[in-house]
Amino acid sequence: MARIAQITRTGGPEVIEWVDIDLSPPGPGEVRMRNTAVGLNYIDTYHRSGLYPLELPARLGGEAVGVIEALGEGVAGFAIGDRVGTFGPARGAYSTERNLPADQVVKLPDTVDDRTAAALLLKGGTTEFLVERCARVESGQTVLVHAAAGGVGHLLVGWLKAVGATVIGTVSTEEKAAQARAAGADHVLLYKQVDVAKEVRALTGGKGVAVVFDGVGKATWEVSLASTARRGLIVSFGNAGGAVDGVNLGILARHGSLFVSRPTMFDYYATAEERKAGLDRVFEMLARGAITAEIGQTFALEDVAAAHRALEAGETRGATVLLP
Repeated sequence: MARIAQITRTGGPEVIEWVDIDLSPPGPGEVRMRNTAVGLNYIDTYHRSGLYPLELPARLGGEAVGVIEALGEGVAGFAIGDRVGTFGPARGAYSTERNLPADQVVKLPDTVDDRTAAALLLKGGTTEFLVERCARVESGQTVLVHAAAGGVGHLLVGWLKAVGATVIGTVSTEEKAAQARAAGADHVLLYKQVDVAKEVRALTGGKGVAVVFDGVGKATWEVSLASTARRGLIVSFGNAGGAVDGVNLGILARHGSLFVSRPTMFDYYATAEERKAGLDRVFEMLARGAITAEIGQTFALEDVAAAHRALEAGETRGATVLLP
């Protein structure tokens, strides 16, 4: 008997319900994975709220770490008892165990514990592709990271410093400013107290930054436009402050012939080879000390509704891990 979270309607955290199901044996190309730690990510709230529409009823959660308990026909390269992780795109990680495609599972190194892996697979992989394959940040560039103390934000800061960038971060509180500085940010701006774009221009001699990493969305879009250097790049990768819509391409011309990318993870992790290469790089950066899991809080798995509320209220710091 497995216990899973599902939604039959979209809405607030209260729509998440837990049900018991009988799991069938894993089908061809599938493995059964018993979860030991589950990652919480903002995209989970988008699925729950309906911002990213799903066919209902729907299961939630993409990121989990656990142990393989059964193998379906044709599965090679895995054995019962292997420690593995997944970060999607199949949903259903909010569960005690489940069957999922073997090509969406990766083996974990012995040097990385379950909670760390659950905090890093999706966020670390996101950081890797944003910095190295989407923006292609180079040593010597100055970049702006919104929400620099958040789950992806603090990883971006550490990674960017490791590749030689100068990092300006925005945060909401003095406590989060200290966290961003600890991650390596060169300059930290409290966005509620200062004109961020004006400060960015001052810090860059009026030029603006080469790249903006914006996981906030609508609430920071105008700031991002006003902070970016001529021919610079805005990487808009999240909607924590609402979805950016109605963008007139002429705005990009008026702000200096800017580039904008709205990337999604599984266009960069589309194959097993990309998945392995990306995560190998994540674990390399972890071993170097460039990034840390920074688990700010844990919740019991069945308290995931409370975890969603805390995340959406801005009451979490770093990563959140759910424990079965």
